[in-house]
Amino acid sequence: MARQFSTVGVVGLGTMGAGIAEVFARTGLTVIAVDVDSDGLARGLGHLEHSTARAVERGKLDEAGKAELLGRISAGTSLDALAACDLVVEAVPERMDLKASVFAELDRICPPDTVFASNTSSLSITEIGVHTGRPGKVVGLHFFNPTQVLKLVEVIRSVVTEPDVVTDVVDLVQRLGKTPVVIGDRAGFIANALLFGYLNHAVRMYESRYATREDLDAAMRYGCGYPMGPLALLDLIGLDTAYEILDTMYHQSRNRLHAPAPVLKQMITAGLLGRKSGRGFYTYDAPDSSTVVPDVHTPVAASDAVPTREVRRVGVIGTGTMATGIVEVFAKRGYDVVLRARTVDKAEGAVAKVRKSLERAVSKGRMSEVDAAAVLARVTPVVEFDALSDCDLLVEAVAEDLEVKRSVFRALDEVCKPGAVLATTTSSLPVIECAAATARPGDVVGLHFFNPAQVMKLVEVVDTISTSADVVATARKVCLDLGKQPVHCGDRAGFIVNALLFPYLNDAVKMLEAHYADATDIDNAMKVGCGLPMGPFELLDVVGLDVSLAIERTLYLEFREAGFAPAPLLEHLVTAGRLGRKTGKGFRDYV
Repeated sequence: MARQFSTVGVVGLGTMGAGIAEVFARTGLTVIAVDVDSDGLARGLGHLEHSTARAVERGKLDEAGKAELLGRISAGTSLDALAACDLVVEAVPERMDLKASVFAELDRICPPDTVFASNTSSLSITEIGVHTGRPGKVVGLHFFNPTQVLKLVEVIRSVVTEPDVVTDVVDLVQRLGKTPVVIGDRAGFIANALLFGYLNHAVRMYESRYATREDLDAAMRYGCGYPMGPLALLDLIGLDTAYEILDTMYHQSRNRLHAPAPVLKQMITAGLLGRKSGRGFYTYDAPDSSTVVPDVHTPVAASDAVPTREVRRVGVIGTGTMATGIVEVFAKRGYDVVLRARTVDKAEGAVAKVRKSLERAVSKGRMSEVDAAAVLARVTPVVEFDALSDCDLLVEAVAEDLEVKRSVFRALDEVCKPGAVLATTTSSLPVIECAAATARPGDVVGLHFFNPAQVMKLVEVVDTISTSADVVATARKVCLDLGKQPVHCGDRAGFIVNALLFPYLNDAVKMLEAHYADATDIDNAMKVGCGLPMGPFELLDVVGLDVSLAIERTLYLEFREAGFAPAPLLEHLVTAGRLGRKTGKGFRDYV
C-alpha cells in the first residue's frame, strides 16, 4: 500500500514554489513553506494571495475555501521547521551549489524516512541526491508553470532511487489530480529536452533577422496551433531560466543545438529577462505583467510607399487537396478562379471536391445554398495553360517535386501576361529554383498555405533574393484580403514553421529510439506539460512518416547541422512501409 504523505515542506516561495504549495494545500495536505528571508517570504505569500484571489474571482473557489486553503500553509525562514515533514519539495533557483546546500541541510534536519524531491527542470537528480545520506529517497518532481493549471508532473528517478519511493510519489501526484510521467535522470527530462531545443532554434532565427519576433510567434500559433509563440513563451519562462536549462542540457548532450543562442546572454546581461523584468523579446506595461506594449521593434502599419499590383483573377494549377482548398478560399472571397488540371476528368474531379466542401459548409449552416452556388460559379476548370493568360496571380499547387514545379513555371512564363505574380505553395523546396525556370524571377514569390487551406489562417510569404518589393507587398495584401495571417521570411529550407517543427519531431524520435521514454509518455508530456494540440508521434503519423522524412532530409542538406540528421528509426519505419495513418501503421497501429 502506498505511503500516505500528510505534511509536506516546500523550500523556495518563488512563482513555482508558491504554486506547488497551493496545489498541495488544495488537496488537503498540511504545507510548511520556507524561504531564505522575510522579503522572499512576503513575495511568496503575495503570490499565494494573488493566485487564490483570482480563483475566487473566477468562481473556482469561494472566500471560505480560500481561507481554509491558506490556513493549511504555514511559512517561515528556517529549514528547522521542516523536521516533521513526510516529504520536502525544493524549488530554489536552478543552481547546483544552492540546491546541494539545501539538501545537505535538510538531510541533517529531517528524519531518515523523509522523502526529498527537487523541482529542477534540468539538473541531475543523481548529483543532487549524493549531497544527502539518503540518495535512495531523492527524486525529481518537476511541476510545470502555472502549477495550479498544468496537469503534467515529471517524476524523475535516479539509478539509486528506491522503487517504493517512486511508487509513493506517483500515488501522491495522482492524488493532486495531476498526470505523472516516470522517467530517468537526463538533462531536460522529456518536455524541456524537446521544448528548449525548439525555443533556442527560434531565438537563432530571430538573432539572424530571418523573421521578426511577431512573425515567428504568429507562425507557430497559427501554423501549428501552439498556445504561445516561442519568443513570447521564453519571456514567460524567463530568459535567465531558459539560459540555465539550455546550458545544462548542452554540457550533458554536447549537442550544438542546445548551446544557448548568444543573444540570450546579451539580453540577460542587459537585464532583459522577460515578463518578470518588464522587458524581454517584447516590452510589457509593468514587471510580471502579460500585457505587451509597443516599443521600437514593433512593426509599423504598412504604408503606401510600396505599390501593389491589382489582383482580380487568380489561376490555380493542381487538383490535389491543397489546390482545391486554395481555389475555394479565393472563390469565397469573390475572386474569379481558373483551375488548371492535366485532363478534363481531373478538372471535373477537382471541381467536384470544391462542390462537396461547399455542400458540407451548407449542411453545417455556415453558408447558404445561394452563396455556395455563387462561389462555385466563380470557378472555371481548364486543361490548357493558355487559359491562364489573363490571370493576375498564378498559384502553383502541384506535387512536391522540384522538376514538376519547374516545368509548370516554364509553362506559365510562356503564357502569362507581363506583371502577373507567380506563386508556389511549396513547403520546403527552394522558391528561387522555381523563379529561375522563368525569365521573370522578380515576379515569383512563395505562398505557403497550410492544410486544410479553408481552415488554417497562416500563409508564409517567402521572398527570394530576386523577388520584387511590390510582389511581396501584393502577396501580403492578397493574404490579408483572404482573411489569412501572413508571415514573412526568406527563401530557406522549411521557412519558419517546418524549420522549427521538424527538428523538434526528429528529437522526439531520437528520444524514443534511445528507450528513454515510450511514445505515449512523450506525447502526453508535450500535450499536458506544454499545452500542444498533438504529441510529436501523433503528429508524425498524421503528417506521414515519408513526408516528414523528406522534409528532415531537406533541412539537413541545407543547413548541414548534425542535429538535423533524420533519426535512423524514422528511416527504418519508412523503409518498412509504416508511413502513419494513411497506411494504418506508423508509430502506432490504427484500425
